[in-house]
Amino acid sequence: MRRKLFCEISPTTYKISLEKEILLRHIKNFFSSDKIAKTHSKEELPNIVKSHSSILIRKLLGVDIKLQENKVTNIMLACNKINGIVIHPGETFSYWSTLGKAGKKQGYKEGLVIGMKGMTSGYGGGLCQMANMIHYLVLNSPLKVTELHHHSDALFPDERRRVPFGTGTSVCYNNADYRFKNTSDQDVQILVWCENGELCGELRSERPFPYRYKLIEENHHFRKEGDRYYRISQVYRVVIDRLTNEELYKELILDNHSQVLYDYSQIPKDQIRND
Repeated sequence: MRRKLFCEISPTTYKISLEKEILLRHIKNFFSSDKIAKTHSKEELPNIVKSHSSILIRKLLGVDIKLQENKVTNIMLACNKINGIVIHPGETFSYWSTLGKAGKKQGYKEGLVIGMKGMTSGYGGGLCQMANMIHYLVLNSPLKVTELHHHSDALFPDERRRVPFGTGTSVCYNNADYRFKNTSDQDVQILVWCENGELCGELRSERPFPYRYKLIEENHHFRKEGDRYYRISQVYRVVIDRLTNEELYKELILDNHSQVLYDYSQIPKDQIRND
């Protein structure tokens, strides 16, 4: 039998471990050479690099709808912190440096949280959706992702999914951050807001980039391995010349092999392969 880690012994030891990681992150940030973006502007940059929207409340089997409703409140509070941030050339966007602590004192409510022992609730729950939004916008640009923590498991079945599976990111204050660096020669800006039951986002720039991007998912299927099911696919990013519309190349950005953690009855039968 595997020996339990200190953080797995009890809720108290888990909290101690988490506080230790938060402290280590503060120390790391203090000595880091990254120049963190801090400028906000109400004036929108003129060029839209990419826009996207995602549904705020999804029908999730076995999940208290109140946690979903609270998530909307949390997302709206996060919008107030992030909307309009400008990332100058050479600067790094840090999710948690921009957002700050998302706790009860800051007005956040209990939402759905994915922890070491699966799904639970916690203050600020649901903010992964905001990080997912920003990451998707960045994937459709030449900006460089410098910190990313993938969800390793298939947590929920698709419910009006609009992006390839697995292109999200996990965040946890303050040790699991999401960061990207503006490696271009112009300012970029993130706009986020809630409208008609959706989280909306735009990545803007001063002028168009020479390339545009497209994400595609290939070889998507489910496969049973032993007594467990896994969701499998490959996600590619296609780089396209903006002037000629020619597809220059495609690069593998994600090779999914994710354990399905939801009820197997919700796996579409026609997507199961036995090979």
